[in-house]
Amino acid sequence: MGTQLRQADATPTKQFFVQMLTRDISLTDCILDLIDNSIDGAWDNAQIPAEEIVRNPIDFDDRSLSGYRIDIDFTDSSFTIRDNCGGITLDDAADYAFTFGRKEGRVDDDFSVGVYGIGMKRAVFKLGSLIDITSTYTESNERQAYKIPINVAAWLKSSSLPWDFDIEESESLEEDGVRIEVTDLADGTQRSFADPTFEGRLVRTLARDYMIPLMHGLEIRVNSRPVVGWEFNLQENENFAPVRLAYNDEGVRVDLIAGMWGTPPDDPSPDEKPRKDDPSGWYIVCNGRVVLGPDTSITTGWGDQLPKWHRQYSGFAGIVVFSSTDPSRLPMTTTKRNVDASSRLYSRAVEKMHEPARAWIDYSNKRKQNLEEAQEAEKGTASVNVFRAAARQEIRVPVISKPASRVRVANVNYAVELVRMQRLQEAIGNINMSYRDAGIAAFEYAYDDLVGD
Repeated sequence: MGTQLRQADATPTKQFFVQMLTRDISLTDCILDLIDNSIDGAWDNAQIPAEEIVRNPIDFDDRSLSGYRIDIDFTDSSFTIRDNCGGITLDDAADYAFTFGRKEGRVDDDFSVGVYGIGMKRAVFKLGSLIDITSTYTESNERQAYKIPINVAAWLKSSSLPWDFDIEESESLEEDGVRIEVTDLADGTQRSFADPTFEGRLVRTLARDYMIPLMHGLEIRVNSRPVVGWEFNLQENENFAPVRLAYNDEGVRVDLIAGMWGTPPDDPSPDEKPRKDDPSGWYIVCNGRVVLGPDTSITTGWGDQLPKWHRQYSGFAGIVVFSSTDPSRLPMTTTKRNVDASSRLYSRAVEKMHEPARAWIDYSNKRKQNLEEAQEAEKGTASVNVFRAAARQEIRVPVISKPASRVRVANVNYAVELVRMQRLQEAIGNINMSYRDAGIAAFEYAYDDLVGD
C-alpha cells in the first residue's frame, strides 16, 4: 500500500445542491411538496395511530382531518403557504426538518409521504431567494414559536461548514401551524404566477392528487378559492361491478379497485376526438397522494403483457392505493410524481392490475361484434364512489353473445384532407358528425347513385 500524500477534497458545494435539487422538479410539484408536509402534520396532530390509517386508508366515512386547513396565496411577487396543522417543533426544526437528506437512524412510523428529507428545501429554493418560515406549536401545554429567515444569495456565498440556518424568536401565529413566505421570486416562478391559467391548473391538480385527504375533511384553498376533491366514480348494475381487493405485501397494504367509469366509444377509430378530460387509465396512490394517473402506458402494464392502449378501451379506470407506516417502502420516485417501476412490490401489483384490464379488453372486443346487445347491458348503471365499492375479487362485465349470423364485411380506411372532410360534413348537413359516419354516408350516396338496389 502506497504512502498517502494528501486527501482529495470531496466536500459538496451549496450551489451544487441548490441547482441539482431544483432542476428536475416543476413549480407545481414544489408546491405539492409543501402541502405534503402540512398534511403529514395534520395526520400526526390528529393523534390517530398510523396503523389505523394504514388499516383503513380509504374509509370514506372517516372525517379525521376535519378542521385542518391549508391556505396558498400567490402573486407575481410573493408566495405564502400557511396551515393550522400543528406546526414543527423546535427540536425537529433543529435536528431534522432542515437537513439535506434524511439522517441515519431517523425512523418514521407515521402515515407520511416524505422519504428523502429534501422536499421543503427543494421547494423554497425553487420558489425564490428570500424565505421566511414561522412555526407555532404546543408542547407540554405551552405554546412556543420561532422563525427561520433564509437569504439564499447570502447563504450561498458562505462555503464553510456546517450549512446551518439560524433559528430566531418569533411571535406566535394565530393557530398552531407553519407559515412559509417567499419573496424575490425566481424568474420562472414569477412567469408562472403571472399566467392567468396557472391558478386553475393548480386547483385541478390538487383536487385530483389530494382527493383522499380532502375526502377525510381537509380544506385547501388557493387564493381563497376552495379546492373541491375530485369525484372518482365507477358504474354498477346487474351486468357491471368493479373489482375491489386488498392485500399486504412487504409491510405495505395494497388496495386495488377497477371497473367502468363510462361506456366505451361506439366508434373507437383513432381519428375520432377523445372525450374531454377522459379519466380512463390507472391511478397510483402512495399514502393518500396520487403520484401517477391517469396512465395508459407500459408503466401500468399497457403494451407489455397487455396490448398497447387504444381508444377502444376508454371507459376503464382503476386505482391502486399503497399505504405504509414506513414511506420508504412505497413505490414512488423522489418527486412523488411517478412510480418506481423497478420496485418488486409495484411489479407484483401490476400483475394483479392485468386481470381487470384484460377482462375489459375482452369485453370491448366482443362489444364491437354485438353493439346493440352491449348497449342494452350498459343501460341503467348507477355511479358509485370508487371508495364505496363493495369487496369483489373479480371485475364483472357482461357476457356478450356472438351475432347469430355474420355477413362478411369489408373494412374501409382512408385519409383525406381535413378541409375536404369538413366540407362534406357541411354538405351532408351535420358538421358535428363523426368522420366514420360521414364516410358511411358518402359510401351510401355513391352506392345508391352508381349501383342502386
